[in-house]
Amino acid sequence: MDSIQQTLSPREAYIAEQQWRIVKRSIDARQRELRVHLTILTDDNGKPVAKEAPIPLYEPPVFQDVHNAPRQAVIIGAGPAGLFAALTLMEHGIKPIIYERGKEVSERKKDIALLNRNEGLNPESNYCFGEGGAGTFSDGKLFSRSKKRGNMQRVMELFHYFGAPDTVLYEAHAHIGSDKLPTIIKRMRECILAHGGEIHFETKIESLSTFNFPYGVSRSEELSTTPVILAIGHSAHDTYRMLAAEGVALETKGFAMGVRAEHPQPLINKLMYHLDISKSRDLEVINYVGNASYSLVTQVNGRGVYSFCMCPGGHIVPAGSTPDSCVVNGMSASHRNSPYANSGMVVQINPEDIEGSDPLKGLLYQEALERLAYEQASQIKNEKLKIKNDSVAPAQRMKDFVEGKESKSLPACSYLPGIIPSRLDQWLPAHIGKRLLQGFRDFDRKYPGFLTNDAVIVGVESRSSSAIRIPRDPDTLQSVSTPGLYPCGEGAGYAGGITSSALDGINAALKIAEN
Repeated sequence: MDSIQQTLSPREAYIAEQQWRIVKRSIDARQRELRVHLTILTDDNGKPVAKEAPIPLYEPPVFQDVHNAPRQAVIIGAGPAGLFAALTLMEHGIKPIIYERGKEVSERKKDIALLNRNEGLNPESNYCFGEGGAGTFSDGKLFSRSKKRGNMQRVMELFHYFGAPDTVLYEAHAHIGSDKLPTIIKRMRECILAHGGEIHFETKIESLSTFNFPYGVSRSEELSTTPVILAIGHSAHDTYRMLAAEGVALETKGFAMGVRAEHPQPLINKLMYHLDISKSRDLEVINYVGNASYSLVTQVNGRGVYSFCMCPGGHIVPAGSTPDSCVVNGMSASHRNSPYANSGMVVQINPEDIEGSDPLKGLLYQEALERLAYEQASQIKNEKLKIKNDSVAPAQRMKDFVEGKESKSLPACSYLPGIIPSRLDQWLPAHIGKRLLQGFRDFDRKYPGFLTNDAVIVGVESRSSSAIRIPRDPDTLQSVSTPGLYPCGEGAGYAGGITSSALDGINAALKIAEN
């Protein structure tokens, strides 16, 4: 089989997609004429292969029965790094034993529903913690800029094997959606259990008192020599503190913080696609290609300012894990059909930007800004609104933020717990706020109309990545201070999303299999 590259209008692409087997699809909105690029599978004679042709898309995984396997490995965390590590271990005949501090995904959904209804935060079961990790309920984008870390396509194939749509195999910016991911995660769990793996929910790491022992869990002594994959995610701040106290090497790494910006989705469609939903033909094109997204980046005073985790047709969600913090993130369902478009707008922060030598200083800085956002919202709601709502978030119209004005009212917003007017321009740290201000101006020069008071910024977006790295040997992937401990994923500072975390978990499992 071979392939041919086609550049088609959206209407032509739609016709082609009904007939041919697509192996790659991307949207080019850089010019005023929107185009769709399709790579079509062809046979040996150069003819396009029919969409329903019975050909294998990829080699399916073969999981071994590990009920009585002579080798086993402990995995801390059931996010993408932990789950994909477990699946890879089973392919090599090694029994995975997973410990997850949060709940299984169905019970976790109930806690998130309560959080969105302002009925309280469960510190162990929320948008950050629980089966599937933070990505399960924060959009499910399967996209990574990493090209050198391993077989990224295998990550997509495994997602597809467990029920993701065919589009994950060929979309340039694949997306599953937070409404679909829980079912896929559940199928992964069922597969692990059916083949002899173990998963223990609501089991939190409390101590690393014995070398390579499953932390805080009473199990048989032979596990004292079992390798441990540490896949704790970027929000397990209490676990980072425990690791530091017990001598595991940690170091501060660069990260980013800022706000979440939300526009009306029709405005973003107009700016990015040059399309207007009031026109029937333009609406037809949008229905085919989907709501527009964007990726924006600029440099302000030596630091990057950029969009992160852009969610077309999405919602802003409360993503904190402690009751005295205000953290926001974004998500979108599979159809991406809400009337809002939101994205993190963050500023690069390097280790030297924060005083001190404590390896936890970046984490402490994150926590301080999250508490500040919570205090700002609490002060205003208590003084003016006389309401009790711990999840309310401080917000300001985007143009008011840039012009240093109070927002006397706020536009409609997708954030279910509610937003409250606040002077983010005054209380955000200057090295973040002033760079964001200039960044919004730069983005408006590229896309006139982006900087508008129809847009709202909500604080704070502080969990775009981990502020800590757990150093590891580049060849063995083991902790440089604790042999047998395999830090991986976003929480270890070696990944930046679902797919790169999954791939890092796969790589850790492969190293264990080699040993």
